[in-house]
Amino acid sequence: MKYKGIIFDLDGVLVHTDKYHYLAWKQTADRLGIYFDEKINNKLRGVSRMASLEIILEGSTKKFSDGQKQKLAEEKNSVYRRYLEGLTQKDLGEGVLQTLEKLKAMGFKLAVGSSSRNAVLILKKTGIYGFFDAVSDGNNISKPKPDPEVFIKAAGMLGLMCGQCLVVEDAVSGVLAATAANMDCAAIGDAAKHKIATYNLESINQLTDIVS
Repeated sequence: MKYKGIIFDLDGVLVHTDKYHYLAWKQTADRLGIYFDEKINNKLRGVSRMASLEIILEGSTKKFSDGQKQKLAEEKNSVYRRYLEGLTQKDLGEGVLQTLEKLKAMGFKLAVGSSSRNAVLILKKTGIYGFFDAVSDGNNISKPKPDPEVFIKAAGMLGLMCGQCLVVEDAVSGVLAATAANMDCAAIGDAAKHKIATYNLESINQLTDIVS
C-alpha cells in the first residue's frame, strides 16, 4: 500500500462542530457589538482560536490589548465547551464510523491533526477516541494551518515519514498545510471544490477505495 498512516482533520471531516463554533463566536461578537454572520464564520475554518478572534475583531473600531484578547478567546472557548458536553456519536459525519473501522481493519495507523485544543474531548464524546494512535492538536503546536507543523508532528507521533501519510481535509488551509508537509491530501467538502488536493472526494466513504 502507498500509505501507512492517515491523518484526519477534526471539525468538518470527522465531527460536525462548526455550528457550535459559530454560536460561541457569535455570542462573543454580539456582546462586543461586532457584526458576525456565517459568511465571516466561514473564514475561520481551519484557523486557530486567536487567529479567528483577530478576524472577528477587524469588525470593531476598538483596540484590544493582548490580555483582553486572551480573555475573549477564553470566553469563547468556555461557551464552546459547554456545547461540546452535549456531543454524541450522532454528531459524527456520515460514514465516518464505518470508514474508521475499515481503515483499522486494513492495518493503517490513524491520527488526528487539528488546530482545536478540544480535540480529545470531542473524540471521547463522540466515541471514536480509541481508533486513533495519535492526536496532534492546538495543545502541542505553535503555528496554525496553513503551516504544516500539526501534520508533521502527527506523522512523527505515528513513527512515520511525511511521505507515508495521507491527510484528509475539508478546508483549503488544511490542504495547503498538507502540501507544505509534502503529504498527499484527500479533500472533502469545501476543499474538494477547489481541486487543489491529490484526491477530491464526494464523501469520506471513498477513502477506503483510494488507500486500498
